[in-house]
Amino acid sequence: MIFQDPFSSLDPRMTVFDIVSEPLVHNEALPREELRKRVVEVLSLVGLSERHLSHYPHAFSGGQRQRIGVARSLVCRPRLIVCDEAVSALDVSVQAQILNLLKDLQRRFDIAFLFISHDIAVVEFIAQRTSVMYVGRMVEMGPTSEIIGRPLHPYTEALLDSVPVADPHRERSRSVIGGEIASPINPPSGCHFHPRCQYSSDLCKSTSPAFREIRPGRFAACHHAESLTLRGMHEARTRPPHAARPKADPAFLRDRK
Repeated sequence: MIFQDPFSSLDPRMTVFDIVSEPLVHNEALPREELRKRVVEVLSLVGLSERHLSHYPHAFSGGQRQRIGVARSLVCRPRLIVCDEAVSALDVSVQAQILNLLKDLQRRFDIAFLFISHDIAVVEFIAQRTSVMYVGRMVEMGPTSEIIGRPLHPYTEALLDSVPVADPHRERSRSVIGGEIASPINPPSGCHFHPRCQYSSDLCKSTSPAFREIRPGRFAACHHAESLTLRGMHEARTRPPHAARPKADPAFLRDRK
């Protein structure tokens, strides 16, 4: 497992060698030299080297610490790694490095990642299939490109609509979800999302929707999934731009200096 916070997920009293070798010590009986060889090998895969073995976590940056976490999860050669918000605590540029590293490891070693994230852009980049959850229940599942392009559940549409547009001159209409997130301890009757859903009906208030296959490979828990036409993320991003602003006159800029 790769944890969210690289600062608190590594024991500050352990060296890199101790941290990365710990899963091997508990799961495989290896001689000391073989243990060191395996640790050095996996460190090289994540962009670190043998000279880091005796260092403690405080000597590394956040991105390097997360690489140590990746190495620790990789050292036993697993087939599945759970990534719990594995890049949310990192700077954007470092996020890209770690995501590219994970994709490279996946291609090289045929590893499956269960990637938990609230960042839609990260999900779009790394995930082949996506599941959307609301108040502890699965509300939609399918290929990532299809979910982002044409969601089947209103909550998914709202999530995609919340992604900001990186263009200050572009207009967009944004639907705002009213109400509060339902309590998992005392959820509302019927569909848990119905108090905040603009498409809800009396059926949604009284009957919990089944998580069912709406079309091949696409699953959703919504009574009206077949009849709704919901907006995808890239569609939500495409809005008529403002009128072009006049360009600054270089002479004017020179005068300001």
